[in-house]
Amino acid sequence: MSTAPGLPFNLELAKACSHAFSISTGIGCTVSDTQGVTLCEHGYGCSSCELCSIAGEPQDTCVCAHNYGMDAASRFGGRYVYFCPMGLTCFVSPIIGDTSNAARITAGPFIMVEKQDFIDCELSDRFSDSSHGLKQALQFLEKVPMVTPEKVQELSILLFMAAGFMNNLSEESRFMAMARSDSLQMEINAYILQMKQEASSFGYPFDQERELLDSISHYDTEKSLRILKKLLAQLLVNGGGNIKWIKARLSELLVMISRTAINCGVQDKEAMYLLKRFRKASPSLGSFDDLSAWLVKLLEDFLNSFLRYPEAKHSSSINSCIQYLHAHYSRQVSLLETAQYIGLSPSYLSRIFKAETGISLNQYLNQIRISKAKKLLRHTELRLLDIASLTGFEDQSYFTKVFRRITGISPLAYRQKAQLPASDQEEHI
Repeated sequence: MSTAPGLPFNLELAKACSHAFSISTGIGCTVSDTQGVTLCEHGYGCSSCELCSIAGEPQDTCVCAHNYGMDAASRFGGRYVYFCPMGLTCFVSPIIGDTSNAARITAGPFIMVEKQDFIDCELSDRFSDSSHGLKQALQFLEKVPMVTPEKVQELSILLFMAAGFMNNLSEESRFMAMARSDSLQMEINAYILQMKQEASSFGYPFDQERELLDSISHYDTEKSLRILKKLLAQLLVNGGGNIKWIKARLSELLVMISRTAINCGVQDKEAMYLLKRFRKASPSLGSFDDLSAWLVKLLEDFLNSFLRYPEAKHSSSINSCIQYLHAHYSRQVSLLETAQYIGLSPSYLSRIFKAETGISLNQYLNQIRISKAKKLLRHTELRLLDIASLTGFEDQSYFTKVFRRITGISPLAYRQKAQLPASDQEEHI
């Protein structure tokens, strides 16, 4: 079976793979190119989903989320689980062509939590001003499959293995192939010549190291790469070509780059990916030419990931945060604990959460708790003290205070109004 004309991968094989995966799992499966254009879709996929249009969200919002997912999958070993802008879950694996990512195969969207929790978490607030929109969304939600978190991880492995069958070259082979170009070495040699002409000091380049970290913190990819090449030139001279010494210095540098990235809001696991990749590839990088080419490409991809699809990155983090709050609202949940679960610094999570939702994380958590408390007040005879405990409040008085602040009435008054005839409930509750 040959590659389809004009495409750097075998589309017919990809179609067969996505069809088989969808039929066997009950999850929609889509093949799309690197720009997000759908090439084929089987089952309930993104092209079939109408939740975005019902909510008035632009189509390119979803495309950015899926593009970011593919980039993340390329960085994290070939598979990645993420959330779409509507809070539905997807996972993806890239399809590699002759030299780079040529397409992707995406499973989803689907619901990974209890359906009612998804409605409370994602739909109720989004459609709070449109009962008709909420009704449409609920009707459409019946088409969306549900998958448990345990199955999601296993299914993502299956998709990764299926995509791997189609991939002609490994990621490492692509990086090594780039080393055949001598343009980078010409730049490094030019920097070395310039240092000699200027009689520059050949001590460790601390100033350039600080300048590199500063440019990274300002998301300046072009400047960062330029400084990195100069720094590599100095390391080559300082180390006298000792590749072991140069690798040790670069390992230290990558630790500092990772910490800088974390301070800029990059997730811990994504930032530490740099060092993990370096340690994995280091034994195969036996020459300075191979090492420098590989490192420049690694840092370029990493820095580009800062700048590409920031909305999708934030959306996935916020959805993870919201689902974590829904799962643990009944006990004391701190900002630090939630941030550690997601892999962000507390200050950065606090900032983007308020920017995305309009309220603080603690305010959002209290809204979840009060929503759960209202259901208990309507449908049970539990004491207020017990309801406060079940919904994560430290004591009844604080529960009453928060309930009154959010609803405008006390819990007891709310329960009394809930016992009115059905025809009067909507007006009073």
